[in-house]
Amino acid sequence: MTARRARPEPGVPGWIHVPALVGAAFVLLPLVAVVSRVEWGSFLELVTSEASRDALVLSLQTSAASTVLCLLLGVPMAVVLARTELPGLGVLRSLVLLPLVLPPVVGGIALLYTFGRRGLLGETVEALGFQVAFSTVAVVLAQTFVALPFLVVSLEGALRTAGRRYEVVAASLGARPTTVFRRVTLPLVLPGLVSGAVLSFARALGEFGATITFAGSLQGVTRTLPLEIYLRRETDADAAVALSLVLVVVAVVVIGFARQGRTAL
Repeated sequence: MTARRARPEPGVPGWIHVPALVGAAFVLLPLVAVVSRVEWGSFLELVTSEASRDALVLSLQTSAASTVLCLLLGVPMAVVLARTELPGLGVLRSLVLLPLVLPPVVGGIALLYTFGRRGLLGETVEALGFQVAFSTVAVVLAQTFVALPFLVVSLEGALRTAGRRYEVVAASLGARPTTVFRRVTLPLVLPGLVSGAVLSFARALGEFGATITFAGSLQGVTRTLPLEIYLRRETDADAAVALSLVLVVVAVVVIGFARQGRTAL
C-alpha cells in the first residue's frame, strides 16, 4: 500500500519577518528605554510614597468598577448588534464605537456637559443628592465611556464568528430566550467576553484625557496613576519614570492572566 503523502504546511513569506521585527522593536524599545532610566536605588521610595499608593489603589479600584459597568452595559449592546436586525442598527453601531476615535478630552467635555452641575442631567442628579462631576464616580464614568467600545467590539466579533446554530438547536428543543442566552450563548463566546473585559480594564487603567477633564485631579479622590505620572513629570522626573514602569508591569500582569484564562477556557 502506497503511503499517503503529507500535505505541505502553508508557510509565510520570508520577507514578512523584517517588518514584523521592526514593528516589535517599535513597541519594545520605548519600554526598554523606560527601564533604562529608572533610578533603581530609590525605586521603592518613589513608588511607595503616599501620593503614589493612593493613585495606584484608586486606578485599580476605578478600573475594576468600570469593567463591571462595561460588562453590564456592553454585553447586551453586543448581543443586540450581533443578533438583531433593527432599523438604524448601522448608525447605532457607529455611535457606540465613537469613543474609539474621539479624543478622550472631547469625551470628558461631553460627560461634563451631561453630568456636570449645569449639564443635561446634572441638575436632576444633584437634586437627588448626588454630585457626579469631580468625584470618584466621575472617574469610573470617564473610564467606562472610553473602555466600553472595546468590550462591545470584541464580543460582537465573537458572537458573529460563533454563529447561531447552537442557539437555534436549543430554541427548537423548547429553551426560552433567556435560557438560551445564559446556557448557550455566553459559554460559547466566553473567550471573547474575557478578552473584551481585559481590554476594557487595560483601557480604563490607562485613561487620562477624559478623566482629568471630567473628574479633575484630587489626591485620593480622582487622581489616578496616569494623572499622577503626568503631574510628577513636571516636578520629579525620576518618580514619573518609576510610576510609568509600575503601570507597565500591572498592564503586563493583567494581560498575562487574561491569556492564561483564555487558554484554560
